[in-house]
Amino acid sequence: MSDEEAEVLTVAGREVRVTHPGKPYFWKQLKLSKLDIVRYYLSVAEGALAGIRDRPIVLKRFVNGAEAAPFFQKRAPNPHPEFVRTVTLSFPSGRTAEEVVVDDAAGLAWVVNLGCVELHPHPVRSADLEHPNELRVDLDPGPGVGWEDVRVVALEVKALLEEHGLRGFAKTSGSRGIHVNVRILPHWGFSEVRRAALALSREIERRLPKLATSKWWKEERHGVFLDYNQNAKDRTTCSAYSVRPLPDARVSAPLEWHEVPACDPADFTVFTLPKRFAEKGDPHAGMDQHPGSLEGLLELAARDEAAGLGDAPWPPHFQKGAGEGKRVAPSRAKKPAAAKPKREKMPLLVIANSPDKEAALAGLSRWKGKYPTVAEKLAVDDVLIDTMRGRSSTWTRVRVNLRHVPEPERPSQEAPDPDDDPTREWREAVAKKPRKKP
Repeated sequence: MSDEEAEVLTVAGREVRVTHPGKPYFWKQLKLSKLDIVRYYLSVAEGALAGIRDRPIVLKRFVNGAEAAPFFQKRAPNPHPEFVRTVTLSFPSGRTAEEVVVDDAAGLAWVVNLGCVELHPHPVRSADLEHPNELRVDLDPGPGVGWEDVRVVALEVKALLEEHGLRGFAKTSGSRGIHVNVRILPHWGFSEVRRAALALSREIERRLPKLATSKWWKEERHGVFLDYNQNAKDRTTCSAYSVRPLPDARVSAPLEWHEVPACDPADFTVFTLPKRFAEKGDPHAGMDQHPGSLEGLLELAARDEAAGLGDAPWPPHFQKGAGEGKRVAPSRAKKPAAAKPKREKMPLLVIANSPDKEAALAGLSRWKGKYPTVAEKLAVDDVLIDTMRGRSSTWTRVRVNLRHVPEPERPSQEAPDPDDDPTREWREAVAKKPRKKP
């Protein structure tokens, strides 16, 4: 690549080449280049590094810009600069990969140059990859759930954590939710950390039954979902100061707790965060000084289990957990035996599958136009928009729940429009392979 196609920055005493610096990264609502995003990260480098330093990270690469589809890359590119470390991670599948570890601002600039608009660190340090030192509480509002409800649930999470001797650090997710990160002692494995997160989620649901849910299946949720599975091994969330791929280039912004009741996530963007950081510093700067114990939450988990609450569903592709019930959505579950209480099967239709979210939503609009009287009967949370994750990419699946539509008026399942599931070819090939005899 010629010098004209790259800009060389001196960062932390090291040279970092930014290739195609003028490449558009945001273009629909704002005009921001790759170099603009690199410079944003350098302006908040100490804050951004606090969330990723000494942690292996998954590379979520937006090589065609933040408003195009990304792909996930676990393995570190080769070659890579000598100032970028790697560590060997093992995954639930049994595979391993050399993942990138960023230690300084030069490494930060290098991964952003790869197209990593968001930063996705694992909750472990490089010296101990089996014992997380961070519990992550991900508050994910369902369709139509207001920001006020998210803030109320976040403040209840803060109170519950403090009851169990833990200190939470809140940040906007950069989208519609809030993340609460908790520094913990690295004494427990991933399964126990997830078990503690599940107990927390269930307790918040008990305290705020109209606002919060711990239900894994979207068709059973309401309000704000506390995603306990973000603490399962190999799961990551975006870290503080990450830029999110939204048209206004908003950022996952660390908050002081007194800011939560009145904050607006749209106020935190690549344009406003550098000034805020320069004037106020990093609200999460003291997180490492407050590691806590999970014993209180694990005691809560033990009480739930003694009361008959078993394990909740794990993400797909994970080995079935001890005590986990059937890993199938209620709408897909087989009819129970006559002796067992019946469980309602949700009338779901798949409307669209596409790697392009806008194309999938356009398909939903076409379906609503085709069935206007049915569309009028749908509640806000009857439209299920799922981000599906394949081996290295994501796509959007749109479904509708016809529970509020009288059965004689319900349309039949039709071919989704569009119907571009990028994993279909791979799944069909796997299905055709002959099974090994036991």
